[in-house]
Amino acid sequence: QVQLQESGPGLVKPSQTLSLTCTVSGASITTAHFYWSWIRQPPGKGREWMGAIAYDGDTYYSESLKSRASISRDTTKNQLSLQLNSVTPEDTAKYYCNLGRYWGQGTQVTVSS
Repeated sequence: QVQLQESGPGLVKPSQTLSLTCTVSGASITTAHFYWSWIRQPPGKGREWMGAIAYDGDTYYSESLKSRASISRDTTKNQLSLQLNSVTPEDTAKYYCNLGRYWGQGTQVTVSS
């Protein structure tokens, strides 16, 4: 059973960098052909795929976010990370990490001064 747990600050000021961590258990993040995604859902809106990091460390980003987003991993801790630069209130959302049918519970991030 794969379990994902997101963590990070609940409040970020505009123009700052949002940093989130996803701790994975039940599977190694280097397992062949696994692609680990970050997905967010703003209030009242649908889910938005932000990007992913593959089992081999390759990264993929949505066109709309690739200039601001960075996904990385720590294989020693079996963790994924998301950084989103220059945040605005429009980045307020619940952020999830995902592997196929496995989802974390999500972490709410509010961008506000």
